[in-house]
Amino acid sequence: MRSITTIIDRLNELIGRAVSWLSLVLVILIVADVTLRYLFNWSSPATFELEWHVFAVLFLLAAGWSLQQDRHVRVDVFYQSFSETKKAWVNLLGTMILLVPLCYVGVTEGAQFAYNAYLIGETSTDPGGLPARFIVKSAIPVCFGLLALQAISIVIKSIQTIITGQNEY
Repeated sequence: MRSITTIIDRLNELIGRAVSWLSLVLVILIVADVTLRYLFNWSSPATFELEWHVFAVLFLLAAGWSLQQDRHVRVDVFYQSFSETKKAWVNLLGTMILLVPLCYVGVTEGAQFAYNAYLIGETSTDPGGLPARFIVKSAIPVCFGLLALQAISIVIKSIQTIITGQNEY
C-alpha cells in the first residue's frame, strides 16, 4: 500500500512543481500586458484571456499537490488538537463523504463540459480572443482526476494511521 501512496504523491508533486512555474509565466504576462497597455496604449483580448487561462491551469493542476501537502483550506479550530487517530478519522470520513463524490462529479461533468466545447469548436466570444477553449476546459476533469488519486492516497494513509495509531507518513 505504501508504494501506491508513494506513486500518487510523487505524481501530484511532479505535476504541482511543474505547473508552479506557470506563476512566473503569469507574472511575465501580466507585466507585459500592463506595460503594453499603459506605455504604448495597446491591448489585446487574447493577452487578457491567456492570463486567466494560465491562472486556471495553474490553480487546477496544482490542487492535488496542495491537498497532498496539506496546504488546502481547513478550519483547524478543533482539528489541530486532535490525536493522530482522530485526525485520520476526520480525513477518512471527509475524503469519503465529501471529496470522492465531488471528484466523481468534477471528472464526469468536467469531461462532458470540455468535450462539448471541443464538439462545437468553442472559441472566445471576444473579437481577437483565443481559439480552442476546450483546451483550458480540459484542465477541469484532469484536476478532479488528480484530486481523486490523492483521495485514494489519503484513504490508505488514514486507514493505516487508524490501525497503527500513529502517522507513518
